[in-house]
Amino acid sequence: MNRKQQGFARNSLLVSGALALTLAATLGVQAQGQTAAASTAAAKKWVDKEFQPSTLSKAQQMKEMEWFIKAAKPYKGMTITVASEALTTHKYESEVMAKAFTEITGIKVKHDIIQEGDVIEKLQTQFQSGKTIYDAYVNDSDLIGTHFRNDFVLPLSDYMAGAGKGVTSPTLDLKDFIGLSFTTGPDKKLYQLPDQQFANLYWFRADWFARPDLKAKFKAKYGYELGVPVNWSAYEDIANFFTNDVKTIDGKKVYGHMDYGKKDPSLGWRFTDAWLSMAGNGDKGLPNGLPVDEWGVRVQDCHPVGSSVTRGGDTNGPAAVYALTKYVEWLKKYAPPEAGGMTFSESGPVPAQGEIAQQIFWYTAFTADMVKKGLPVVNADGTPKWRMAPSPHGSYWREGTKLGYQDVGSWTFLKSTDAKHTAAAWLYAQFVTAKTTSLKKSIVGLTFIRESDINSKYFTDNASKYGGLIEFYRSPARVAWSPTGTNIPDYPKMAQLWWQAIAPAAAGEVTPQQAMDGLAKEQDKIMSRLERAGMKRCAPIMNPEKTAQYWFDQPGAPYPKLANEKEKGETVAYDTLLKNWKAGKVK
Repeated sequence: MNRKQQGFARNSLLVSGALALTLAATLGVQAQGQTAAASTAAAKKWVDKEFQPSTLSKAQQMKEMEWFIKAAKPYKGMTITVASEALTTHKYESEVMAKAFTEITGIKVKHDIIQEGDVIEKLQTQFQSGKTIYDAYVNDSDLIGTHFRNDFVLPLSDYMAGAGKGVTSPTLDLKDFIGLSFTTGPDKKLYQLPDQQFANLYWFRADWFARPDLKAKFKAKYGYELGVPVNWSAYEDIANFFTNDVKTIDGKKVYGHMDYGKKDPSLGWRFTDAWLSMAGNGDKGLPNGLPVDEWGVRVQDCHPVGSSVTRGGDTNGPAAVYALTKYVEWLKKYAPPEAGGMTFSESGPVPAQGEIAQQIFWYTAFTADMVKKGLPVVNADGTPKWRMAPSPHGSYWREGTKLGYQDVGSWTFLKSTDAKHTAAAWLYAQFVTAKTTSLKKSIVGLTFIRESDINSKYFTDNASKYGGLIEFYRSPARVAWSPTGTNIPDYPKMAQLWWQAIAPAAAGEVTPQQAMDGLAKEQDKIMSRLERAGMKRCAPIMNPEKTAQYWFDQPGAPYPKLANEKEKGETVAYDTLLKNWKAGKVK
């Protein structure tokens, strides 16, 4: 081949190569266009067929989904792993929303449903090892005091303003979330994003309470109206009335109280979930008492200083002992005989069987299971025979004190997870809490996180189906229900102490005072160890012990024993309660 021919051949190869590159680029653009079109089509399908109703218009939903499609491009093909506990809301996320997210963004999701204790165990293991087990967790905000005191959890406020700014949705609208005060540390940083939340409320058979014969009989004996109990004295009177005076309704034995008492970790939840605050333990303050919280732990300038009364705490104070005393007494006197041998999960379905008149402590997450047609507690038209209302308070309770517990499962990210997996998982967390999807998720699980969902037309139109749940969440009263707060420096270790201390008292092996003395001492031991070991910030600095009387003489909790712990019973008509809520009153 001569030089001219060689030159022609070389030019031909260059032209062919250029054409090939042009063709490849064209095909690549077309492929990307097809992928983008497929993502948009997937988003439209899910918006049309699954994520209705919504507080957004379909056009607004699609605009929000287009942002997710664009933001997810760098992470397409990745697989992220997340874990949450076994609730209806999380099952919906795992089985439906994860699939939608994958089809729309191209990011694959392995959303594991595990037990609550396992979630905490995996978190702890990841804390200690620094090795990623899951890219993100839906972890109870009860751990907020643990999270902000250590250096394991990624503060979301820092992330959204810094490395995660490009993957933070412009329509996230944090102001619309109702639970951010529960996931914010004393340093004012947001550590977790609420994914679901539910309260523990009073539950009662409204149909029985409305019966003229029972109302007359109750008033004749107790001197006041049968209604929603405002205080524990009224609750106790009503419990005694149904168990020992009414005894049977429609030929069936009935009980005025329901609870559980088996020695089991779930017995601890019964108490750490604000039982003491309902009695009046701790100081005033929302979302949690300060300086003494509902666990009886005192803090000073964010440093825990003691749990025992002799250190200024209230875990073994008169209010706490009163709380445990009433728990044991009511369980034995007014609940079904088998209740003492039940766990949390075993006792949960009992009120739906139609033999329980009232329950002081009932999780609203079970609402969906309590409104199923055919149940003895549901009318033929599908409306409930029961209602829920604020739980009554004990004789030590003071206005302005926390009144109950609210579970807030929240997205939690660890610093040990690599940047790409954190970004992709953060997109998923925002997707399952986005306005496009959140109203439908709220309808499925009834665990509200957004003000806009609570006030939506759907829940206005369907409020009668939920026995007071919507009215409660729309009321100003809801702020008095909160999770465990920031005073608790190591929730996993300290929470484990409670069921072990309470169980012997439930079994009658020790007195309530002995049980709470032991619990307070063990909590102090853990905090003393944390003081010696040190923490990243706000570590315990334990108070020296003084006499109990010294602390009783100081302002606030712990309060001395009341001369009369059985105050006069007080009730309110349920209709009056609803009217007050609508008028913006707490009660």
